[in-house]
Amino acid sequence: PWHDRRVRLAANLAIDRKAINQAITLGHSKLTFSIIPSTFDFYWAPPTYPFDAAQAKKLLVEAGYPNGFDAGDYYLDVSYANVQEAIASYLQQVGIRSRLKSLERAAHWSSYADKKYKNLAYTASGAFGNAATRLESFVVGGGAYVYGSYSDIDSLFKDQAAELDRKKREAILHRVQQLMHEKAMHIPVWELAFINGQGPRVQESGLGLIPGHAYSAPYEDVRLKDK
Repeated sequence: PWHDRRVRLAANLAIDRKAINQAITLGHSKLTFSIIPSTFDFYWAPPTYPFDAAQAKKLLVEAGYPNGFDAGDYYLDVSYANVQEAIASYLQQVGIRSRLKSLERAAHWSSYADKKYKNLAYTASGAFGNAATRLESFVVGGGAYVYGSYSDIDSLFKDQAAELDRKKREAILHRVQQLMHEKAMHIPVWELAFINGQGPRVQESGLGLIPGHAYSAPYEDVRLKDK
């Protein structure tokens, strides 16, 4: 069923990201509706996917699945089972039924890269770079975690790699991200917030000093208050 854009769009509309955000990270995660971090160079901000279960069901009917369908196994890193359980529940409410398959992190990513998965799989990345480096791993044909690709996107990616003019390269990468959104290629959830704390003796913890880095860094910049 996933070959039909209406099914992929229905899955995006079925999920209440705001509710999941409030329940799991107290609303601190950033909903960007993209698999490209908003802090990366060449990021393009896509329109939001509103939570609309009724429209999701309507799209499934139009696609020929009035009673929904069995989406098979849904593979995930057990560390993030709480998020994926919520997503699977929302999908089931509109008729997209799946079975969660939790694996330890190393096993999950090894199986993912070896192209052993079918149906649904959780993915995430903490790797730094820019929009192009993220696309290379998760979108463009031949990427480490890419199971299928589109010829128009693959062609544009090659064009941007050879483009020396930054503005022109940015325009190409923005077009790639626009196509990703138009095709509803993924179900983006959020830029995950890592909830941290600091003690009363800390003047500057280092949290947030490196954009997109979830931990306190660089350690050289951590400062304590004078006694």
